[in-house]
Amino acid sequence: MVAITKLKRLTLAGLSVLVMATTAGGLLASAASAGSSKSVRVGDNYFVRPGGATVSVRRGTIVTWHWAGLAAHNVTVRRGPVRFRSKTQTRGTYSRRLTKASVYTIYCTIHGPAMSFKLRVR
Repeated sequence: MVAITKLKRLTLAGLSVLVMATTAGGLLASAASAGSSKSVRVGDNYFVRPGGATVSVRRGTIVTWHWAGLAAHNVTVRRGPVRFRSKTQTRGTYSRRLTKASVYTIYCTIHGPAMSFKLRVR
């Protein structure tokens, strides 16, 4: 009787480990297939770095803008196949999954074209 109870406990423990490993593997595969991510810094009066830049990502990438300065800014598509706009804020983040290949011109409506950059989606 003791051997049967011990065998049941071992079988249940092994089954639990198998279920956890299978679930974890599935979650990792889902995360990998969901696409990649890219961070863009929103500093005081610039995106990415002072003087602007062009950032390139693959279709399906989630781009996250991170506010790093003290001034209020927003992320607004000036030119591109899809228009979007973040709220005006002084801290926090804004994310968007980009699925249409093109070059997006992104700027802050408060600071105009002087605070802009190109986002190339391939």
